[in-house]
Amino acid sequence: MRIIDRVLSGEDLSIDEWVDAIGNCDIEEIRKAASEIRDSIYGKKVFARGLIEFTSYCRNDCFYCGLRKSNRDALRYRLSYDSVMECVDIGYEIGFRTFVLQGGEDNYFTDERIAEIVRDIKASYPDVAVTLSVGERSYESYKTLRAVGADRYLLRHETADSAHYRILHPDAMSMANRMECLHNLKKLGYQTGAGMMVGSPESSLRTLAEDMVFMKSLDPEMVGIGPFIPHSSTPFRNEKKGSVDLTLRMVSLVRLMLPHAMIPATTALATASEDGQLLGILHGANVIMPDITPKEERSKYMIYDGKKITGDEAGENLERIAEKMRSIGYELSMERGDYIP
Repeated sequence: MRIIDRVLSGEDLSIDEWVDAIGNCDIEEIRKAASEIRDSIYGKKVFARGLIEFTSYCRNDCFYCGLRKSNRDALRYRLSYDSVMECVDIGYEIGFRTFVLQGGEDNYFTDERIAEIVRDIKASYPDVAVTLSVGERSYESYKTLRAVGADRYLLRHETADSAHYRILHPDAMSMANRMECLHNLKKLGYQTGAGMMVGSPESSLRTLAEDMVFMKSLDPEMVGIGPFIPHSSTPFRNEKKGSVDLTLRMVSLVRLMLPHAMIPATTALATASEDGQLLGILHGANVIMPDITPKEERSKYMIYDGKKITGDEAGENLERIAEKMRSIGYELSMERGDYIP
């Protein structure tokens, strides 16, 4: 049986088999299969989430990230409670029914402060889903935030290769803790999102194969996949970008391995390629996250250089985004868009 058929059947592949699948699969064949299986579950809908990047402070020093604490050139900001709620009010009026609160691991935003925001969003708009993306926290922290109404949590694992993890992160961080956080989120009933960078420094097809084996075992409800893009104020400033083609290949393979997953066409993909957002959808993605952060702050949340913040990645341009989706036969959906088991 061909490896691609074994993926479709739900069979577990070894690392070597995944290396073979990633390196040698026919991209058009897997793209078509990924689109068909996504459409059979979610139809022709692309689900929009309103992204609020509410703090650019971070206590971590990840070598690839422009928000790293050692970057003295970074422009830092924190949105106030009132600013976050205003973003939600405006977003709800536009039509968003999922909001993603994303930020660096900022010690200012304690459990109490984040819980207040989540609780009040849910009280004001009971029909919305709230997704958090605020990094590694304790089990008790995740439990507290889940109890006040957080529905989903995004925590990209970035790499499941322990040697590669050490290349990307300082000694104060550990892959074991990141994996434990993901398992804790699953235990607490969050719709949980993992994911990785494609083409980060010293990665390989085997690195990506490790990611696939890990995600098959975790079975996340969401998977974020984007190409590595360097930031000029990090140790990886001179490294080359990750391959868009390989990123799209991984989007399709993840769709085939995890047919029900919510997979965004990431901003990194849209930044790396002019048609990246549409290509992501055509290769099996079914989520986009237009930015509804206040315009004056968007340019300060720079994880990598050149991030798209004002074009078809911006929340105020929904009609343009909808038209782009229609041009490839898809419908922009503003509904909650929950994971379908």
